[in-house]
Amino acid sequence: MTSATTPAASSARSDAEAEATAAIDGAARSRLDEDVAALRTGAGVWASLTVEQRATLLRSVRTSVAAAAEEWATTAAVSKGLDREHPLRGEEWLSGPYSVLGALDAYIGTLSRIAGGINPLDGVRIDRAPGGRVRVHAFPLTAIDRFLLSGYSGEVWLEPGITPNAARATAGLSQQTPAETGGVGLVLGAGNVTAIPVLDVLYELLAHNRTALLKVNPTQDALVPVYKRALAPLIEPGLLRIVRGGPEVGAYLTGHPDLAHVHITGSAATFDAIVWGTGAPAKRRRRENRPLLKKPITAELGGVSPIIVVPGAWTTADITFQAEHIATMRLQNSGHNCIAGQVVILSSDWAQADAFRAALRRAYANAPERPTWYPGSSARMQTATDSYPDALVLGDRLLVEIDSGQDAAALQTTEYFSPVLGVVELPGLGQEFLDAAVAYSNDELQGTLGANLLIDPATERSLGSGFERAVAALHYGSIAINSWTAFGFITPTLTWGAFPGGSIADVGSGIGVVHNALLLAHVERSVLRGPFRPFPRSLPIVNGGGRLSILPKPPWFVSSRTGAVVSEGLTRFRATGGLMGLVKTLLRALRA
Repeated sequence: MTSATTPAASSARSDAEAEATAAIDGAARSRLDEDVAALRTGAGVWASLTVEQRATLLRSVRTSVAAAAEEWATTAAVSKGLDREHPLRGEEWLSGPYSVLGALDAYIGTLSRIAGGINPLDGVRIDRAPGGRVRVHAFPLTAIDRFLLSGYSGEVWLEPGITPNAARATAGLSQQTPAETGGVGLVLGAGNVTAIPVLDVLYELLAHNRTALLKVNPTQDALVPVYKRALAPLIEPGLLRIVRGGPEVGAYLTGHPDLAHVHITGSAATFDAIVWGTGAPAKRRRRENRPLLKKPITAELGGVSPIIVVPGAWTTADITFQAEHIATMRLQNSGHNCIAGQVVILSSDWAQADAFRAALRRAYANAPERPTWYPGSSARMQTATDSYPDALVLGDRLLVEIDSGQDAAALQTTEYFSPVLGVVELPGLGQEFLDAAVAYSNDELQGTLGANLLIDPATERSLGSGFERAVAALHYGSIAINSWTAFGFITPTLTWGAFPGGSIADVGSGIGVVHNALLLAHVERSVLRGPFRPFPRSLPIVNGGGRLSILPKPPWFVSSRTGAVVSEGLTRFRATGGLMGLVKTLLRALRA
């Protein structure tokens, strides 16, 4: 990402650097400069390691993350106002150490293959998705995932025109050329989910051969000591440095001449401030196409995620389960998720629409209360209330049901990042409704990060190839069918990021992907598929041809009575193994 270096541009850059430098004191600047210098040395260390040595190093990281897992989850829960007895504290196990341990296992597997002269895609099924796209069946790849997460599968779709041979030839990314350094990258960490900063650092190292300076979001300050212990094997050789600080530190670092790249997980407003600046000068730079930032940037920025409910003949149990599913998509982490479902799309012609609306109100109201802890939440809730004064206030959350003729623009274009859920209706049944819902999602909702789609097995079969064409028409980087895109987020061999097309001029939901433990190039999207019905209704005799799953109500559901202990148990099993512990965890899961 470059621009002309005119005298005016140089002057603007000098002014911005002077402002950032003035905002932090000399001692702080010196410490940051020392960190960057150490990482430049560390980049040489990383380049000197063989792929096999890198896999060995990751095993050391895995050991230290496992040792820190309990403190990690506890610290994260407390920072969000969840005490040890809160029924939702399990979220911090799954979205913290569990996700990082899974990613480390997957990366170790990929590096071990490469070190042994084996292509990362050898033995992985590859076929064609609609439009002639190459589809890599990237999950599950291990026996334990096939057992514990039965009924779930995931695919990575590559961009049109990429052949299977090209996919294999480019798999591995920078690990194909480990001695070529990518320099030092800046990671501006997310403030909402504790695994995100760590996963972004790992991707810098493994996809791009870049050492990383991680600036944590101030909401994560309490976790910095935990991060430093968990990631000590990366810190000691100079592959990672972790710093605290507010916008002034971020501004200084984005302009640092020795940092080669910036990656941010955050908001589009923050992205634009980094790239263009703020106020009238930023508007002028945009007009003149003179970005303030002179180095490449990738980003994951969220959006307004749809939940498409395809009408069918659902049982009462189906309606209840999927209503709780949707409540989870919005209320997990109190809605402070870039992937939180925000707009439910129903058919106005569905005979069961009223019953589903009633079940959704109950599920949304009955979920455990929790703090809306993320900064600015109250203001965003008030913004939604001002736009929709007739919305249902259900405890600490808001349900906006758009009536005929009511303006849905605010709901469609504002990522509330708080417990605000909307419901809209479109006409039609079957393929007509599905196509209309896809067009609505693409054309009316802001962003392209994640889309969710719920459909019963009989209806999916009746649509045939039309269903797959509709999935292909959804322009989202992650698509979850009978699941939630958050499951895709914690599945390391899938990819996470916006649908291709974002740019610094119009960033949308972001630029580039992360996670991607198979290290695939030319990624377009990931597609996750799950069971419509949980165990025991997922058994073949009662499932109507759907997917078999051994999971009853999943532990990540906000309505799961045993979600906290099951999430902790699964993380401990991921960390240390142990058959007896796993058996106890599965028995608790049956009481969800």
